[in-house]
Amino acid sequence: MSQWSEDFDGDGDTDTVYEYDTDGDGQADEWVVDLDSDGDADAIYTDNDGDGVIDEMVVDTNDDGVADVVAFDSNGDGEIDTWQVDHDYDGYIDTEVTDLDGDGIADA
Repeated sequence: MSQWSEDFDGDGDTDTVYEYDTDGDGQADEWVVDLDSDGDADAIYTDNDGDGVIDEMVVDTNDDGVADVVAFDSNGDGEIDTWQVDHDYDGYIDTEVTDLDGDGIADA
């Protein structure tokens, strides 16, 4: 594990990123971000297939320890194309949006 700190989000507070090699291949494949210096993860970025591209993002927007937004590459093309959102913070997905063709418009 390595870590570094700077103000990533421009709010004037120091943020910390923890970088992990979860599969032991010598390359970082998971980044845990603490944006409010409270010691818990506000966002987790993961490269699941080792190609150097983020395949999954998990974000806790209200700092309750439960993911509110999960975004991932659902078709393996290297692009985040599916977002699942918990709007009311009850721990359940309220909305899922998929854009497989990458045009910025949700697919039907």
